[in-house]
Formats: sequence, structure tokens, C-alpha cells
Amino acid sequence: MEFIKAKTILTKVKYGNEWYGIDYNMNLYRGCSHRCIYCDSRSNCYHIDNFDIVRGKENALYILERELSKKQEKGVIGIGSMSDTYNPLEKQYEQTRGALKLISKYDFGVSIDTKSDLILRDIDLLKEINSKNNVIVKITITTPNDELSKIIEPNVCVSSKRLQAIKMLIDNGIFTGIMLNPVLPFITDKEEDIKKLVKIASEYGVKFIHTYMGMTLRENQRDYYFNELDKRFIGLREKYISYYGNRYNCMVPNYKKLYKVFTDECDKYGILYNMNDIIKAYKKEISNNKQMSLF
Repeated sequence: MEFIKAKTILTKVKYGNEWYGIDYNMNLYRGCSHRCIYCDSRSNCYHIDNFDIVRGKENALYILERELSKKQEKGVIGIGSMSDTYNPLEKQYEQTRGALKLISKYDFGVSIDTKSDLILRDIDLLKEINSKNNVIVKITITTPNDELSKIIEPNVCVSSKRLQAIKMLIDNGIFTGIMLNPVLPFITDKEEDIKKLVKIASEYGVKFIHTYMGMTLRENQRDYYFNELDKRFIGLREKYISYYGNRYNCMVPNYKKLYKVFTDECDKYGILYNMNDIIKAYKKEISNNKQMSLF
């Protein structure tokens, strides 16, 4: 694996209450090998050349420990927003596992985004962190159909394996749910599929499902996506151009109705879907043990 230089790993965020209540964000890898046809991280604004090639960050764990040791606020660290931290190279290099050890050592919480069942390797560390701070895992599932997931997310485990991973995490006390993002117009926006996914999720004990019923398209990501549509969904490019033009936010055509179907199904099975409710459900009060010991 190629390594790139990094001056910092941890970034303080201001949007935490809008995105799972995180306080910090970090990406241990640059680029992603999943080759999901819809990934917004390919957009020019992120300045990632050859996005499908995974690169590690040089001395990432050394830099991370230096930064964690200086932080006074023991907040929740988001991992995997730009590139999946459980890519295949993680099996060998274990940068994510090393980071989780440090997060536990310094009593921080963690919020992980992934599509990979490799996360199951680190259940021991997630349980350790969860005993001291907040842990939430969000596994992306865009369709209940394994064959369709192979087409739109070709280099990642199929939806059914991700659901099995969710169940195992939940069985081990980890607050885990689904990111139903994106919802691809004319591909994954069928009402029966949304109902099916919510029902299956309830059977696996999923705590929450969050969605915005659409996708984003901009700059070179639009070109990449349209080229993939030409290979896999003949004629769909023209439908997108006709309906959306150069729009960035591409909500599914029937998003109001579909979102109502989605929320009704979640209510029926007792699954959370509102961001504030999700944050309240997984965050617990963290006592400052050092301060208490002083008294």
C-alpha cells in the first residue's frame, strides 16, 4: 500500500448534531476500493486522485495518539465518512484497529460508517470503548436485494452479510443501525423494496434506519455514475438527464410519498429514523472519572 503524508488526523466538527452527534472526524485511509457506482467522494471538491486506489496515511497512529492526548473533551470520533475504514487492506495494516485501541486508551467514543463485515473483527474493542463512552455503528445498506447490491456496490459484501454483521454487533451490545443512503432514483426507490428492507431490519434487531430519499451528483462523479449506468442500466442516463439536468440534490421522484411509506414502516416495527432520536438513544452521560477522583 502506498502511504501519503499527513499533518493531522483528527478534525473538530461543527455539524455533530446534524450527523449522529459526532465531535471529531477522521479518515485513516484516502480513497476506497469498494467501487460503489454512486460514491460522492469521487467529486472534484475532495481532491482525491485515483479514488479507487486505497492509500494509507503515514504515521497515522502516532499522529492520532499525539492529538488524542491533548484533547480535553472526550467526545465521539467519526470514522469512515470519506472512505470505508474497513477496506481489504485493513486486514493487513490494521490502522483502524490500532486507532480503536487508542480511542479506548484515551476514553473517547466512536461513530463508524462502513459497508464491510470486517468490522466484526473489532467487536472486542467496540465493547471496551462502549463500557466507557458512546459507540454507534452505521452500516450502509441500499437495497435488500443481494444481486442488485453486487451491481451497484461490486467490491463489498452483499446486503444479507451486512445484515448478519449488524445482528452480531447488536447481540454484543453495540448500538447499530442502517444508513439507507443513497436511494438511487429509478433503481432502489421501489416502494416494495423499502418495505422489505425495513421488515428484514426489524427481524435482525436494527436500532435505527436513516435516509434522505435521494442521491447527490456533481462534477466528475456525475460522469462516473452515468458511465456506470451505461454499462449496467442501459438507457437510464437519458432518464436522469431529462429529469434532473445538472442538479446536485437528486431526490427520488416520489420522495414525499416514499418517505411516508418508510416512516410508517419504521413506526410499525419500532425502528428509529429521526436524527435527534437516534442521537438521544445511543448517547449516555459520561462521568469525568478524573474529576470525581479529585473530590
